[in-house]
Amino acid sequence: MADKSLNKSELVAELAKKTGETQATVASVVDAFFAVVADTVAAGTKVTIPGWVSFEQTSRAARTGRNPATGEPLQIAASKSVKVSAGSKLKAAVK
Repeated sequence: MADKSLNKSELVAELAKKTGETQATVASVVDAFFAVVADTVAAGTKVTIPGWVSFEQTSRAARTGRNPATGEPLQIAASKSVKVSAGSKLKAAVK
């Protein structure tokens, strides 16, 4: 794992520096971007930024599992999750 990370406030500061916009403006755009992605994926629609990233809703079927402490079988309910996939440009940038 990488020992460095970029949190939201640092991302906003970098974007503001590169675009010349204020940090408040950039922060509102970043918030709006994630709100749109969350709403769209929650509705079951895939969000794709070609070459960079895609967000997609996935479904997990109900299944039987085991309690690790007792070994007793238990029913695990069906659930939904989000799949995030890196695009070709992002993968190439990492190489």
